[in-house]
Amino acid sequence: MKTQIEYSNYYFLGIGGIGMSAIARYFKSHGYNVAGYDRTMSHLCQDLMREGIAVSTNEDVTAIPAAMLDNSRTLVIYTPAIPHNHPQLTYFLEHDFRVVKRSEVLGMLTENLLALCVAGTHGKTTTSTILAHLLHQSDIDCNAFLGGISNNYNSNLLLSSQSNIVVVEADEYDRSFLHLKPYMSIITSCDPDHLDIYGCAEQYRKGFIDFMKLTQPSGALILKKGIFSQQELQDIKVKKYTYAVDEHADFYADNIVISGGDLRFDFHTPTESITDLRLGVPVQINIENSVAAMAVAWLNGVSLHELRSGLSSYSGIYRRFNILCRTGRNIVIDDYAHHPKEIHASIDSIRLLYPDKQIIGVFQPHLYSRTKDFAEDFAKELSRLDEVILLPVYPAREEPIQGVSSAMLLEKIDGNNKLLCQKDELVDFLRRYENSVILMLGAGDIDQLSPLVAQDQNKQ
Repeated sequence: MKTQIEYSNYYFLGIGGIGMSAIARYFKSHGYNVAGYDRTMSHLCQDLMREGIAVSTNEDVTAIPAAMLDNSRTLVIYTPAIPHNHPQLTYFLEHDFRVVKRSEVLGMLTENLLALCVAGTHGKTTTSTILAHLLHQSDIDCNAFLGGISNNYNSNLLLSSQSNIVVVEADEYDRSFLHLKPYMSIITSCDPDHLDIYGCAEQYRKGFIDFMKLTQPSGALILKKGIFSQQELQDIKVKKYTYAVDEHADFYADNIVISGGDLRFDFHTPTESITDLRLGVPVQINIENSVAAMAVAWLNGVSLHELRSGLSSYSGIYRRFNILCRTGRNIVIDDYAHHPKEIHASIDSIRLLYPDKQIIGVFQPHLYSRTKDFAEDFAKELSRLDEVILLPVYPAREEPIQGVSSAMLLEKIDGNNKLLCQKDELVDFLRRYENSVILMLGAGDIDQLSPLVAQDQNKQ
């Protein structure tokens, strides 16, 4: 897999983002000079530095490495999370550097490959990571740009010198996925999100329809059954397949058995079936994600034997339902869920796996706009927990919105077992629980708290 972009230096604004870091690793692996800025020195930024990539948290122009100041040899790549008035971004624009979004670069890198693109409000990271693992451990092999750190490979980037297939997580934020040229596309879900970008649910759905229209005529479209109407799909001239769980579709799973922390099911393709598959990460929602991934892997030549071994050996993604500790007192699970439907799926999985334990949910709302748009839905799902602990809203790229806060959300949650907690008080506070699952939820910096909670619980 070789780059189609000809620069010597690549500078990333927002290099610690999961999608940005994969591209940074790609260029570094091909011998280019790579550096970048991020607001915080996250674990991922530290990993990049250990890999030889210079990362700074200083936004001043003086922090840009001297080698990156030649506008004829440096491509600047930025994420939409970077403010428009960021000093380094302003400098690059004023000094005639070529400045492009991450999504444009990803489109350039993958345009001459068979891109298997996974899109959806939720499920895309897990589905794309399972798909990449199934292909990579088979005779087919693949490259992959993932939206999470695969536990199997401890990376969000997979490279192959033999395969012309690339698995890509297709991000709908800022309409980024419209820069891709999919050979095959998976759509896992289309529940409204990012309404700060799209404005309304109808425009959000239109974004996905526009993405599906980019699928190559020789490829295929794999859809969760029922998420789009025939009328919405009528102008998309490509082979279409559906997938489902416990109902008939082109690809589907049935005979699901959950017992003793183990999860097994049968998988059916249009022409053949495989029984008693063991899912390496026994989470209920992963059945659906696995069916989508196996469908595309099978369409690209992965055998039933390879599907069986690959699914069993899949070990998950960092921050996707990761069980951090199991003690005599409590279980700690870290989950990236930050949309109401993701929280719903996470709670359902825990109820099935640990029916005798109470669930203590620690939720860090992500973005003021998302908290405002989905406050009622968040409250409905969080009310299903035995106890709710809310951390302050993680703002990410946003300024505060008047009246929107964790306190506002707390008032909407049913029941009396709910409270607000500051991040620096959480570890001590959680010591009071026994025989519980402590579920850490959110897409902000709660990931830095989760290991501390697990370490403290192990000591109790």
